[in-house]
Amino acid sequence: MSALPLDAGAAAAYDEEGAPRRAGFAPALAGLVAGTALQLLQPALWPIWVYALPTAAGLAALGLRSVRRRGALVLALAALALGFGATGLRAAHFASTALAPELEGRALVLTGTIAAMPQQTATGLRLRLEVTAAALDDGQAVRVPALADLGWWGEGAFSSADPLAIRRSLPALRAGERWRLPVRLKAPHGARNPHGFDYELWAWEQGVQATGSVRTGASAPAPQRLSDGWSHPVERARQAVRDAIYARLAPEAAPAQDGLEARRRAAGVVAALVTGDQRAIDRADWDVFRATGVAHLVSISGLHVTMFAWLASGALGWLWRRSARLCLLWPAQQVALVGGVLLAAAYALFSGGGLPAQRTVCMLATVALLRLSGRRWPWPQVWLAACAVVVLLDPWALLQAGFWLSFVAVGVLFATNFVASSPGDAWATGTFLSNSGMRAARLLREQAVVTLALTPLTLLLFGQASVVGLAANLLAIPWVTLLVTPLAMAGVLLPPLWDAAALAVQALGALLGWMAAWPHAVLSRPAAPLWAAAAGVFGGALLCMRLPPALRLLGLAPLLPTLFWQPPRPAVGDFELLAADVGQGNAVLVRTARHALLYDAGPRYSAESDAGHRVLVPLLQALGETLDAVVVSHRDEDHAGGAASVLAQQPQAVLMSSVEDGHALQALRPVRRCVAGQQWEWDGVRFEFLHPQPADYAPQARSNALSCVLRVSSGTGGALLAGDIEAAQEAALLRAGAPLSADLLLVPHHGSKTSSSAAFVQAVAPRFALVQAGYLNRHGHPAPVVAQRYAAQGAELVASPACGAARWSSREPAALHCERRTARRYWQHGPAAAPALPGH
Repeated sequence: MSALPLDAGAAAAYDEEGAPRRAGFAPALAGLVAGTALQLLQPALWPIWVYALPTAAGLAALGLRSVRRRGALVLALAALALGFGATGLRAAHFASTALAPELEGRALVLTGTIAAMPQQTATGLRLRLEVTAAALDDGQAVRVPALADLGWWGEGAFSSADPLAIRRSLPALRAGERWRLPVRLKAPHGARNPHGFDYELWAWEQGVQATGSVRTGASAPAPQRLSDGWSHPVERARQAVRDAIYARLAPEAAPAQDGLEARRRAAGVVAALVTGDQRAIDRADWDVFRATGVAHLVSISGLHVTMFAWLASGALGWLWRRSARLCLLWPAQQVALVGGVLLAAAYALFSGGGLPAQRTVCMLATVALLRLSGRRWPWPQVWLAACAVVVLLDPWALLQAGFWLSFVAVGVLFATNFVASSPGDAWATGTFLSNSGMRAARLLREQAVVTLALTPLTLLLFGQASVVGLAANLLAIPWVTLLVTPLAMAGVLLPPLWDAAALAVQALGALLGWMAAWPHAVLSRPAAPLWAAAAGVFGGALLCMRLPPALRLLGLAPLLPTLFWQPPRPAVGDFELLAADVGQGNAVLVRTARHALLYDAGPRYSAESDAGHRVLVPLLQALGETLDAVVVSHRDEDHAGGAASVLAQQPQAVLMSSVEDGHALQALRPVRRCVAGQQWEWDGVRFEFLHPQPADYAPQARSNALSCVLRVSSGTGGALLAGDIEAAQEAALLRAGAPLSADLLLVPHHGSKTSSSAAFVQAVAPRFALVQAGYLNRHGHPAPVVAQRYAAQGAELVASPACGAARWSSREPAALHCERRTARRYWQHGPAAAPALPGH
């Protein structure tokens, strides 16, 4: 997805003498960004030729002198057309190379090169393959996308096998190697939840249009290493450095001893700082870094690249000035400027070339070019020019939190006079003053300004902000940038320095862990609407301006909507149901006027990840929900896998379940056994357990047979949450005369053919039959015969792969809202009706 030429657009910004056109430069750049943003709002792409029209028109208009002289509005509209059309062209071309639906789930053989250093997980390896050839098992050639993300699971990956033994059952993979691999592919498909992470956008930005797994077993051809190529030397070098860090700090063969786990976690941070491998950082460490507001310091962010550029520029300038002859050939200031950008680009490339690093290099290059050209523009034009360059190279950066955090922070510092009015002066002098006391005061004020201005935006993007962030950053910024990072980088040449870097990381981690444990260290607020966040950023910036105190205090008012926003709740006597998209598992949030209950907590995805941590905790935080109760229907991992993470964040919630006495959840919270006949009322809404009966709790009872069946009803509608009950339990409910009728049914056992008997479906008679299942899941849920039963009853079968999170309200019982439909964007996967796999 290469950038389009901008010769015509660039020419529009200057007059015949090369000076910026005051009337047209900023509007043209603003129009370019606005046109790009407008295209990103499209729910579906148009034919590619449609985008060619505004692209050609915009380029032609910007190239005409008569148009450029007509004023800012005409230039802005021409640039808007160019931005819209160029982004659409790139998107339509990329979409045309997507994986064909008929190839999803088919047995394929791919030939290609490992394009990035493989990632170790508890269940095996993850790798990115640059595909050069693809064929069916019978040898018939097929076309697949150029990049595919694959999982290669080791022996015993989905049992309780030792992770080390799992990894040792797989071959050692290196970037640049060519392999022939038997695989099954599918389109990138992630969870779609309100305020949730957009995995499909992430894959789109990465250029990945296929995911899948390496087939193993007797029926699959053996994987073959074809050659040990050198097509990705930077990735090979990154992998070699990462492996060397682990080999020194936390070797796998080392005997268990005190402190080894701490060194392993420190090794992950060191590896992330040197190679950009953020997945090396332990999840618990990420939680601490986010709680203390220093997460930007332990990933290769704009701060690291900028600091590296500043240091490299200063070193080059100092060395160049040692030679008078060299200074006559090329001024030292320009050498420092160009060299700093080039070395920063090399550092960003070695650190993985992540999008934040790419954006920073683009910004630095833009400012450097302005300086070299001799132009001294006002800061708004410099800021807007850097923004336009980044958006031109990566239009989808506009949808990334890092883009907005970076540019808002820089803009606020510009506006509050913390960045020199000339970019060249800022580069040449840095932000350090000669007096150490003044430097400390400036750092304190800069951090205070950025913290105050970004807190509303951080609350919008992440639902939380660190109260201790200012103090933590004042300590962590110099510690990481001036001690840890230089030691980690120098360890590439002198490995013993990695030991010192690890000790520094451990010391910092202990301090941050202590600060994260402070009461109210993190401010969590419900996700406010965009207008409230924009007002909050304006208010925070106004408080930081160099204005009279009376004017600055006016900034308090715009902060209030962000800080005190409360999402609307159901009226008394009504309830809402939100079925989260958690893949192959159940998780349903029930909300009344003043109470909330979570029915099941989704699956465990791996040893390091579960639906509670990845989906439900952020969702509850964004909605501002405090749970009164958590119901875990039964012990199976696709229902109880995320419960521990949810309970850790909701200490006040009562736990109700059918799990046995020795279950791990019993150690976290006293469990109230769910029994048929238990009932209560919240805000005019009735809750009642219909199953299991006390006699069902036999020692050898199957877990599915003990599923807690919960009916929620009000005067306007009802819902039945059925867990994993099967035909025998459905028959028992019918014999007992249980009140089964409901407008919405959470389909038993995800639509397995062992459940949803015809009599049960008829008794419930739902308007909507909701199936929570994974995309192309191996069980084939929902089974075709089950889908036919609900269709015969007149119910609408709604499956989470096509719907995403589903919202339903008793106030409007005839309406169900799907996240994938109401917030549709063109890069998001719209799964067609896939061929059914054998049902279970």
